[in-house]
Amino acid sequence: MARHFLRDDDLSPAEQAEVLALAAELKAAPYSKRPLDGPEAVAVIFDKSSTRTRVSFSVGIAELGGYPLVIDAATSQLGRGEPIADTARVLDRQCSAIVWRTFGQTRIEQMAQASAVPVVNALTDEFHPCQILADLQTVNERFGSAAGRTLAYLGDASNNMAHSYLLGGATAGMHVRVAGPQEFQPDAAVVADAQAIAETTGGSVMVTTDAGAAATGADVLATDTWVSMGQESEAADREAPFVPYQVNESLLSTASAEAIVLHCLPAYRGKEISEGVLDGPQSAIWDEAENRRHAQKALLVWLLERR
Repeated sequence: MARHFLRDDDLSPAEQAEVLALAAELKAAPYSKRPLDGPEAVAVIFDKSSTRTRVSFSVGIAELGGYPLVIDAATSQLGRGEPIADTARVLDRQCSAIVWRTFGQTRIEQMAQASAVPVVNALTDEFHPCQILADLQTVNERFGSAAGRTLAYLGDASNNMAHSYLLGGATAGMHVRVAGPQEFQPDAAVVADAQAIAETTGGSVMVTTDAGAAATGADVLATDTWVSMGQESEAADREAPFVPYQVNESLLSTASAEAIVLHCLPAYRGKEISEGVLDGPQSAIWDEAENRRHAQKALLVWLLERR
């Protein structure tokens, strides 16, 4: 049975550490692993627009010796409404893995249930686990290890990045703080899952509406857009509640002196993050963007070794 990566806690703490160690190896030696040499194809499907996911998976799959079969869902039979399981059965006979950037988590779960090859969550409305692997790789590079470090996420605490920081950060043994307006808090079930993981890894979880309490002394400040894809019609109503959670020079001054700043991009300068912080000396955002490729390559190698 194929292993899938649908949410952050699909990897145990030991397995996540294996993937991140492999990511570091592949960053140092990009062509040292060629599991797709042939080339074998990997289907990379997009329900949502993308820059970093498209580029990082396409280049990464090529570096593994494979062929990225990029599919625009809107112009495929998925867009017409073909049952997800039928699409999975077609793809898994011709591709070695399926990567999907889609909407609800149940869609990718249906794909995985019907697929004989690994299915990777490249973003859903609920989780963004590949991004968190890249973020953890970046934290490891800057601090030696993410374990024991404090990560504060500020902004829309109900979105996929907040959920994945909770699960992925707890798995890595981090102290994860999530701060957002009362009406934009994370899913209670995800918080409970993260707390259960943290009890086994030495990490901890804090959810709050107080941006200052989350940021004070933190080693990592992270944020994301206040208006995610599909929420554009709500932009005017969503902006005001998030203003106190902007990652700016004032908030950064309360964090650890060595703190780094992360953003999954695209960034809206002057909204969730000030331009000075995004481009400043404590920004690790561009390393983070590059590490998408290395972390995702490592994940694919790890999953393909378990076929």
